[in-house]
Amino acid sequence: TFFLIICLFVLGVFLTCTYTAKEATKKTKKAKLYVPQIDCDVKAGKIINPEFIAKCPPGCQDVKYRVYGTDIYASFSSVCNAAIHSGIIDNTGGKILVQKVAGHSGYRGSFSNGVRSLSLPRWRESFLVSEGKPRKGVTYPSTLEYSSSKSTAVKSGNANIPTGDTVCKEYQTTPAPTPATQMATTTPTPTTTTTDPSTTVPQPTTTPAATRTTAAAAKTRPGLHRARDMAFRDTSTSASNRNILRHNTGVQRQEPVATFQRAASSPVHLAMEIDSWKPGLSLFDTGFSSKEELNPKPLESISQGNQNCKVDLSFLMDGSWSIGKRRFQLQKRFLGNVAQALGIGTAGPLMGIVQYGDDPSTEFNLKTYANSKDLRNAIEKIQQKGGLSNVGKALSFVNKNFFLDANGNRGGAPNVVVVMVDGWPTDRVEEASRLARESGINIFFVTVEAAAQSEKQNVIEPNFVDKAVCRTNGFYSISVPSWFSLHKVVQPLVKRVCDTDRLACSKTCLNAADIGFVIDGSSSVGTGNFRTVLQFVANISKEFEISDTDTRIGAVQYTYEQRLEFSFDKYSTKQDVLNAIKRISYWSGGTSTGAAISYASEQLFSKSKPNKRKIMILITDGRSYDDVSMPAMAAHQNGVIAYSIGVAWAAPDELEAIASDPAKEHSFFVDEFDNLYRYVNQLIQNICTEFNSQPRN
Repeated sequence: TFFLIICLFVLGVFLTCTYTAKEATKKTKKAKLYVPQIDCDVKAGKIINPEFIAKCPPGCQDVKYRVYGTDIYASFSSVCNAAIHSGIIDNTGGKILVQKVAGHSGYRGSFSNGVRSLSLPRWRESFLVSEGKPRKGVTYPSTLEYSSSKSTAVKSGNANIPTGDTVCKEYQTTPAPTPATQMATTTPTPTTTTTDPSTTVPQPTTTPAATRTTAAAAKTRPGLHRARDMAFRDTSTSASNRNILRHNTGVQRQEPVATFQRAASSPVHLAMEIDSWKPGLSLFDTGFSSKEELNPKPLESISQGNQNCKVDLSFLMDGSWSIGKRRFQLQKRFLGNVAQALGIGTAGPLMGIVQYGDDPSTEFNLKTYANSKDLRNAIEKIQQKGGLSNVGKALSFVNKNFFLDANGNRGGAPNVVVVMVDGWPTDRVEEASRLARESGINIFFVTVEAAAQSEKQNVIEPNFVDKAVCRTNGFYSISVPSWFSLHKVVQPLVKRVCDTDRLACSKTCLNAADIGFVIDGSSSVGTGNFRTVLQFVANISKEFEISDTDTRIGAVQYTYEQRLEFSFDKYSTKQDVLNAIKRISYWSGGTSTGAAISYASEQLFSKSKPNKRKIMILITDGRSYDDVSMPAMAAHQNGVIAYSIGVAWAAPDELEAIASDPAKEHSFFVDEFDNLYRYVNQLIQNICTEFNSQPRN
């Protein structure tokens, strides 16, 4: 009996321990991983997390969701469509694992799994896509952090203080995904630190803010009135106000007499636009003291100017009535301070000014003043024009009339336009800006007192700044809440204007390509028509800026065989290229177009520079004796953008196979050689349109 009791006791203890262990296991069992869903248009660069698992929805296999690269993709690409291109998922969607890696100097386009990816010379960040299974020992986020997190604003005194991610979160992208063990991982993951808003957002002082109001519309515009809330958000002491009468409008705008000063830690300071071209840096947190900002020190005194900042610069000065007399004076002071900080000189930056209102006019051009002192004195004497704020008209004027040799344009210096805008333009800017950028002009916008939410219905062209600049990452645009804060952006603006390595917009469709002509020299062409083809080639070539650092031209002639007429590095001036085209002799023979494409890929485009667009322009008058589709596909996969021009008996199906996608924008047909000239402008326009639609780092 005693032995039985002992056995039952031991069994009871064992069952109790087993039950306790099971309960403990249940409690410690890991929660199921929640996989966040992303949209088809989400680009990898918009997500802060360096490694994450996400779920793609159905329907992402669409040309509007662009992909750049093969196997390794530029972060400008659609994440989900890249996953389809790589074969990880199909158009029904699914889970994917994304890992951020360093940027590459070149991305190869290809056609895979129904998706055509594009080529890209370089980009600052890349990513890899793989099957959506967690890596062992890595913890993945259940919520993704986006770089453009939206914030809400709460009122505190007279200041709008952003809350949410803009103020309360710091993102650290250096630490790695948290492993379960101490083993090192190769892919980093973010750590998010949330701080108490009360410790990061200083409270405004109890001193009332100075205000300014308007009795009616701030800009005279056809068919609309602008009623602006002129509450000047500041923490300075109150000052007496005086009214300035708007010319011929009956509009009065109250303006503070005293110069407003803001403490560096004021709520308004925190509410400034984040300078997204350098993440985490507040636009006005420049590292300069207020004394330095108000009185910028001249750069090193050099009679030739600041040689580290060789740019040809035009300021478009807002002379409209909406700005008022006092603010026009503040604008002139700002321009004078910029001129001083630049260090004007013949071997450094040169600066001219165009004032706009109803119509633009040049105050002085690039060669009028060769030092900062004379330039500042001239700026002080400028008189306000008045009128509307026709920025689009001013940009067209500058594009056609300002950067001319007769006005001091130096050719070797980047052309830069800085547009000053009070509020918003009274005409459209998108088309004028595009044409200016295609001419090689870098456009910066400095907008002061942008439209409030209640005023946005009066803006003629919403998001006009994003439509005007070449890239919407914040590098080319500065938003200032008040004309009285304008002095704070002198140094940031000068730094950007002088950063010639980042003036990517000065690289245009006309000066950033290696163009290889592949010319049919078969017997059916004939001597006379062959000379017409060469004239067509010359007419296209002379529209480009040709040098060993700009656009380069090469040529191949083919029959049954192929002949390299001249390579990309043979001639470095436009005249030499045109002379070389003229000297090409007619060969005569059969038509092996496929072999000619392969030959051009090997002899021309394999020697193209990494930062150049590779453009092939093939002209033929008949059907090829060999296959063209496979050589053309291989060229496309190697980043060659192919245009096909067919004459007379050329086969339309072959022209489409040779051309890059979409074929209708890359292939042309004419019924006879004498009509080739009609497609010169169209071809160049298509090259430029495609160039400007691609991201450039």
